[in-house]
Amino acid sequence: MTAPAPFPTPRPGTGARTLGRRYELTALVGQGGMGQVWTAQDRLLGREVAVKLLRAATPGGTHTDELRRRFERESRVTARVDHPGLVTVHDAGTDADELYLVMQYVRGTDLADHLAENDPYPWPWAVAVAAQLCSVLAAVHEAGVVHRDLKPRNLMLRHDGTLVVLDLGVATVLGADTTRVTATGSPVGSPAYMSPEQAMGNAVGPASDLYSLGVVLHELLSGTVPFEGSSALGTLHRHLYEPPTPLGRLRPETPTALESLVLRLLEKDPAQRPADAHAVYRALAPLLQLPPGNSPTGQGPCDPTRPFRLPFAPWPDRTASPTTAAVPPRPAPASTPHWAPHAPPHSAPAFAAPPPPPRPAPGSASGPIAGPAAGAPLPGPEADLLAATVDEARRLLAAGRISQALGLLGSALRTAEARHGADSPVAAALRRQYAALQPHAQAHGTAGASPHRPS
Repeated sequence: MTAPAPFPTPRPGTGARTLGRRYELTALVGQGGMGQVWTAQDRLLGREVAVKLLRAATPGGTHTDELRRRFERESRVTARVDHPGLVTVHDAGTDADELYLVMQYVRGTDLADHLAENDPYPWPWAVAVAAQLCSVLAAVHEAGVVHRDLKPRNLMLRHDGTLVVLDLGVATVLGADTTRVTATGSPVGSPAYMSPEQAMGNAVGPASDLYSLGVVLHELLSGTVPFEGSSALGTLHRHLYEPPTPLGRLRPETPTALESLVLRLLEKDPAQRPADAHAVYRALAPLLQLPPGNSPTGQGPCDPTRPFRLPFAPWPDRTASPTTAAVPPRPAPASTPHWAPHAPPHSAPAFAAPPPPPRPAPGSASGPIAGPAAGAPLPGPEADLLAATVDEARRLLAAGRISQALGLLGSALRTAEARHGADSPVAAALRRQYAALQPHAQAHGTAGASPHRPS
């Protein structure tokens, strides 16, 4: 098997690489099977952008053509749909035989991290996320496009609470002859969020995205996806043949109407699901009736109910001190409703947080806690401190002291957010490490507290 070609790196001596004589790469923020995502400076317009780079072709590689087709399709599909809840495409091009896609840089947190930090997730938040997602899906489907890979990692919450849908890399155009399975014979998409018809490799339509929306809603409300298996094949089998557990059994405070909607979204037969995204929104609308200007969760960042409570309101909210806008609030009082997320403690141990390592690719063998990647541009003392923190958490995990590992990462995250901001790269990296550890805590019966709860 031929080893993959290395990802692009900054040119020696310059500290940066420039694509198309315009986009200067600044930091690696993620990587996966298709390539890498970087932050970059647009030297022509003086703005920060996100750049997705296709993995360089490999000699004798068998998947290069398919990757290129997916990459080019993402460029076209993303550009053809106009909606504020979709990431904007600025440019696309080729540099040294590598394809790149230049997109709007979205500041905020992805929904997977948001769930990990606020477990149990407030059901009004789940409703607001789903309602915003319905608006995006209505526009996508109206343009004749099916997303095919809706999941929390592909959904971003801005600080003002608005939702942005990312990654149309596996989207399909209705009626087009696009790939339904990968080169290895697996269905396109993520097994945990995949509709039964998609799992079978059959043609998919808007109803498939609605099924994935039901999976996301179930996960937000229960803390876990409705169908999990020991392998991808086992997960797909459960999607096909097992009924989901009603949310009322997992979380009794779930409104009956919301539980019923999720069960309809998760119907095996696409014809039994709601007619379209408009119908789902109409079912959610009565549950969005919060008193104007009031929030069960305070006025912190990334509250998805805010666009409904305070439409078009400026952000940051100047009713609070501007200096506290990016600092997490104090712990919620004892009278806080049971569905409100727990806020972080007012103080935390000192932690000089360095920039983070790149997020490991799915399926890597680095374990639930990944150390800094080789070549990450970290200053010496800060890199040592990050490595020491991660190593200590891994040592605690190996010794079976999962709650202490969670506490260490949670403490580091709280301080990193207070010092560097909730959307800083180091906070995002620590949130991912914390979220990766949660399944191990649950498997061992450990009370996996949110990193924003006092430990």
